[in-house]
Amino acid sequence: MKPIIHFFNSFCLLTIMLISPSCNQKLSIGIPIANLDTTTLAQNDFYQYACGGWMANNPIPSEYSRFGSFDKLGLSNLEQLNELITTLGKTEHPQGSVEQKIGDLYRLCMDMDKRNLLGTQPVQPTLQTIDSITCKEELSAALGKAMEFGLWGMYVDADSKNSTMNILNECQAGLTLGEKSYYLDKDEHTLSIRKAFEQYITQMFTAFGYSNADKHAQTILRIETRIAQASKSNVELRDPIANYNKMTVDELQALVPQVNWTTYFNEMKIVPESLSVGQIEHLQEMGRILEEEDLDDLKLLFTWQVIDGSAPYLSDSIYNIYFNFYGKVLSGKEQPSPLWKRAVSTVNGTLGDAVGQMYVKKYFPEENKQRMLALVKNLQLALQERILALTWMSDTTKAQAVEKLNSMNIKIGYPNQWRDYTALTIDANESYYTNIQYAAKFAMDYSLSFLNKPVDREKWYMYPQTVNAYYNPTTNEICFPAGILQYPFFDMTADDAFNYGAIGVVIGHEMTHGFDDQGSQFDKDGNLNNWWTEEDRTRFEERTKVLLDYFNNIEVAPGVNANGALTLGENIADHGGLQIAYQAFCNNEASKPSEQRLTEQEGFTPAQRFFLAYSHVWAGNIRAEEILQRTKNDPHSLGKWRVNGALPHINAWYEAWQIDSSSPMYIAPEERASIW
Repeated sequence: MKPIIHFFNSFCLLTIMLISPSCNQKLSIGIPIANLDTTTLAQNDFYQYACGGWMANNPIPSEYSRFGSFDKLGLSNLEQLNELITTLGKTEHPQGSVEQKIGDLYRLCMDMDKRNLLGTQPVQPTLQTIDSITCKEELSAALGKAMEFGLWGMYVDADSKNSTMNILNECQAGLTLGEKSYYLDKDEHTLSIRKAFEQYITQMFTAFGYSNADKHAQTILRIETRIAQASKSNVELRDPIANYNKMTVDELQALVPQVNWTTYFNEMKIVPESLSVGQIEHLQEMGRILEEEDLDDLKLLFTWQVIDGSAPYLSDSIYNIYFNFYGKVLSGKEQPSPLWKRAVSTVNGTLGDAVGQMYVKKYFPEENKQRMLALVKNLQLALQERILALTWMSDTTKAQAVEKLNSMNIKIGYPNQWRDYTALTIDANESYYTNIQYAAKFAMDYSLSFLNKPVDREKWYMYPQTVNAYYNPTTNEICFPAGILQYPFFDMTADDAFNYGAIGVVIGHEMTHGFDDQGSQFDKDGNLNNWWTEEDRTRFEERTKVLLDYFNNIEVAPGVNANGALTLGENIADHGGLQIAYQAFCNNEASKPSEQRLTEQEGFTPAQRFFLAYSHVWAGNIRAEEILQRTKNDPHSLGKWRVNGALPHINAWYEAWQIDSSSPMYIAPEERASIW
């Protein structure tokens, strides 16, 4: 299981240019009336009412599976990043400089003539390495050395029960489709996905020049199905205690004797003092697979992993096969993104801190950090008030909760220290794929460099140009990159009703992750450690179950319901974010002289504008295929239900919009969730 880091959304990039209004400037409501659908009654379908105009005016472009406010801002951001990157790509720079690496990597991606000419040639050395394995005794070394294939993953992160130190973590892997249900469920849609997946494997093996491609596809699907049967589901992976199993290397050797772990770690060039095995049953089954499966079939599986992983970095013909499955079949996209967008995304993902440093210099004034810090402080005070006012929690647990809240580390805008890319090789004379291999090795070496060392609490898990935010439980930190501090999240020219409803809820959302079903199991220092009384924990779980059951009953597509267990943490965070931000907004208004308090504008009260601003964050259209994919894989509820599923549990929403029992969205007060 990878680190439990809670992101606000599953999208990435945006931009920011904040302008401080003068003291005499009248602030706007920040809500374009054209975004609304006033033909719909707010009490009947608030999402359609608040966002229907935006959705009608912003149909899904052919390259997208979902197009919402995040994505629209992402377009603007990509264009700005493209300008920064292509400027570097037009001139020569000293070899080894970050400018040279950014420019050359961009050009390598854009040079489709060269990529088409090379075809699958850049991958052949890796495939030959796999082919050269002559016996199973060689597999331990091969798996330790490989970045491109494997049956499990290894990464370095904080020890969940000793959060000041980094530890080696093992996690399940080996499934092309990620979630085990794709291999095991028997509903019509999943069966069609499996059939298309088998066809995709066949097409790829054929394109790489292999005979018997259809037989190879059957072998891959058979072994991956075996892996899926031993894997944990996305819901099971959410349990931090069950997925933490610390042991010595000797204990690991006894647990999975089919692998020579000393040889394996020697090839990784590490000496772990200990490690945490994420999913014991999965790793034991991987050992049995290595022992029981035919060597040629294992080599075929590793070959497939290399082929699938290399496809985005090769020729047009290979990429088109790749896109037809992942883009069209799984997500419903009609055509690929333009090459320049893929190039910018690759450069950004490879040298994100270097790109981010240029980005914040041009688009993020230093003074905006201070404005955000003040807003975060207001939200912290509101959450503390709410914790102290809880009737279901004992004073003992309240004291622990407040202490954790006040211990949260707050990161705004960009890191204090930028990452060093000196060790990254980008060679314009090599193929694009070869340079991607260099980047993968650099990333792995960077991760492993923290092994057995104290946790660096200044480290960021996001680039500053990212449109997102996160909470990390092992460092008890909330992070708001520069990228999210722009409309529709934050607007220096809009009033407090707007900003508390948008960025305020984002802040409250991330704070609440420290107290959701996962984050609440970590203490103020980031250790997986129970700080609750038994009675309080039981009452907490009873209250969160209200949201779990409610979302389980939401039909997101004909015959398909939302997964309340998978989305529970995010739904708790949305619920808490709304409650906290609204209280902070009310506190802020109460602190003003009466003549400075917000009044009705454009026919909407300040409270109504708060909920409209929140809803606009989730405006968007989504394809049917993407709804089904996200329901299986995404711990976030779909945008529509982050509005229509979240707001009916917020008492202030009923009051602001005068929602009564005649509304189809109405939930009786005693049946509403009430947590933080």
